[in-house]
Formats: sequence, C-alpha cells, structure tokens
Amino acid sequence: MSSRLASFISSGFGSGYAPQAPGTCGTVAAAVVWIGMSWAGALSSPLTHIAFAVLIILLGMGAIRLSLAGLSAKDPQWIVIDEWAGLFVALIGADSTALWQVLLAVVLFRFFDISKVGPIRVAERLPGAVGIMADDVVAGAFALLGMVAARYVL
Repeated sequence: MSSRLASFISSGFGSGYAPQAPGTCGTVAAAVVWIGMSWAGALSSPLTHIAFAVLIILLGMGAIRLSLAGLSAKDPQWIVIDEWAGLFVALIGADSTALWQVLLAVVLFRFFDISKVGPIRVAERLPGAVGIMADDVVAGAFALLGMVAARYVL
C-alpha cells in the first residue's frame, strides 16, 4: 500500500480533513456509507455487519501504521478510520430502515469516544496504531451494548 493510499484510508476516505470536528465528520461519513451499503444489500445480516467491521479494523490498522511513519504526532486529528471502525461496530445488527437506530448509534458512539470512560481510556494507552484503533473499537462496543438495550426496550 502506498503512503498516499494509506493516508486516504486513514483519513476515512477524506472525511478526516474537515476543518472542524474531524472525528464527528468522520463518524457521520461512516454512517452515510453504512446506510448506503445497507440499502444496497451489502449488510444483509449481522454476520456481514461483523465482517465489514473487521475489514475496516484490519485495513485501518495497516493504513494507520503507514500513515504514522515519519509523523511526530501520536494520533493526528485527520486520522478517522478508527471512528469508521467504531461506528461500524456500534451498528452491528442495526436496521437501516429505522434511521433512529443509526442516529442513536452515532450519538452513543461519539459520547463514549469523547468521554473515554473506563476500558476505553485503557485501550487508548496502547501504543501506535493499536491504541488509535482500540479505543474507538471499545467505544463502539459500548455503543453497541446501548443499541441492544434500546432495541430491547423500544
């Protein structure tokens, strides 16, 4: 993978270059892509949701590693593929025709990603690309638990 391609992927396919709130912009871009993939039938089961989340995590980890080479910043703001991964985790099993579920997943994920409660903060301390990705995946897992609870109650 070339460094340009790695940077493009790490930036959430360009969404991380937003001048304000790149993490939130990356999350919203991921939600739009997730909805499109879901409506196109690419996310037809929880298993395909999991497969795409794992794909984004693995692809993102490789891209982040290459993007960090030669940078002095530990976690540059423009790297948002980790937000994509976290949101895809949060949306496992969500119904794309129930847009409230997508909105709730975005809100829950951003809450946990920003607040960095408990294990999320611990995951963030891991070195390099692993730490960049891990805190968002854990935040996505927390959001997924909230989504399961919401779908059970509502």
